[in-house]
Amino acid sequence: MNKDIEEILYSEEQLHLTTGNMAKLIDNDYKDTLPLLVGILNGVVPFMVSLVNQITIPMNMDFIKVKSYSGVHSTGNVQIIGYVPDVKDRDVIICDDILDTGRTLIELKNQFLSLGAKSVKVAVLLNKVGTRVVDIEADYKGYDVPNKFVVGFGLDYNELYRNLPYIGVLKEEIYK
Repeated sequence: MNKDIEEILYSEEQLHLTTGNMAKLIDNDYKDTLPLLVGILNGVVPFMVSLVNQITIPMNMDFIKVKSYSGVHSTGNVQIIGYVPDVKDRDVIICDDILDTGRTLIELKNQFLSLGAKSVKVAVLLNKVGTRVVDIEADYKGYDVPNKFVVGFGLDYNELYRNLPYIGVLKEEIYK
């Protein structure tokens, strides 16, 4: 898999430090409440594990499965697959690996609010610059990344490369 990577953007060590800094912010912002972190499967798993392992306040976590991509392109259609966590009267933090077009996160945020969430914030490891098609920004973010196809640390191409311990740019010839 390493041979398919054009360049490494963020090492495993950098990612761990960044999630630690985000955890400190969450600790401070939610010190008087019990937040519910909801991760969007599957790509969020490495990021969310690193994040929750460094949060020191009491918290709950859950997951939701959403589909909005086909290959390297957003379909523009957000589908929730199966189970939806109980968010009524909760302070929710939606966790995702990457904020790209914003469609998935705005859809989930609006749905959680309509289901009675007290508040909804967004935490993402990566914020892709220049690709937003809806008005949403992350409340907690790790890195701004260029509009390149990135994989690793949960991010995939056709369900591959998620297990790379770093984030790198996938060579174009792999996905063209």
